[in-house]
Amino acid sequence: MQSRRLVFVAGFAVAMAYLEAAVVVYLRRIYGITDLIRDIAAYDPSLAALEAGREAATLVMLLALGVAAGRSAQSRLGIALFAFGAWDILYYAWLRVFIGWPRTLLDPDLLFLIPLPWWGPVLSPVLIASLAIAAGWTMVARDDLGIRLRPGPVGWTALAAGILAALYAFMADSLRALPASPEALSRLRPGPFPWSAYSAGLLLMAFALWRSARFTPRHSAR
Repeated sequence: MQSRRLVFVAGFAVAMAYLEAAVVVYLRRIYGITDLIRDIAAYDPSLAALEAGREAATLVMLLALGVAAGRSAQSRLGIALFAFGAWDILYYAWLRVFIGWPRTLLDPDLLFLIPLPWWGPVLSPVLIASLAIAAGWTMVARDDLGIRLRPGPVGWTALAAGILAALYAFMADSLRALPASPEALSRLRPGPFPWSAYSAGLLLMAFALWRSARFTPRHSAR
């Protein structure tokens, strides 16, 4: 049963989150950052490229884990989503242990740099990570039963619209600043988070998952 492997996937996520959190602690200490809004590090193009590469490498690691552990396209993607969600939540848990941050789930965080800086309160990636865990577990568990999830046109449309809405919410400040140089974007600090766009995106993605799980025939086989 592939679903039993998720215990080991969770163990991988614990270790990966520890590593990621430790790197962030090092970076904050080196740059003297104690407040992400107030403290702005000097822009270094080579280090910016290195950081973007590090972020891309984490995604490759998660996808590689899914490919190695899953036996079908559905379970491979499910394992990768489960690992991503667990890693993202545990990353904040480790930061809380290491440096006492985030103090609350509404603390703003620089979430990602590819292709533009993403900003959002900690709660926003945590909710999406929770949805990713649920989606990953569902995909793997259904695959164990020989069931292929079929979102259908409505489900796929909702999923695509939800992803786009969430991406807009995270990159809204960066998009408004365009055209801007990479250095200018590195100095950008977030305005009010667009909760309406984010909430719509989260609900659409949750609806796509619910529809896939609810309306896929139990006798559907791979």
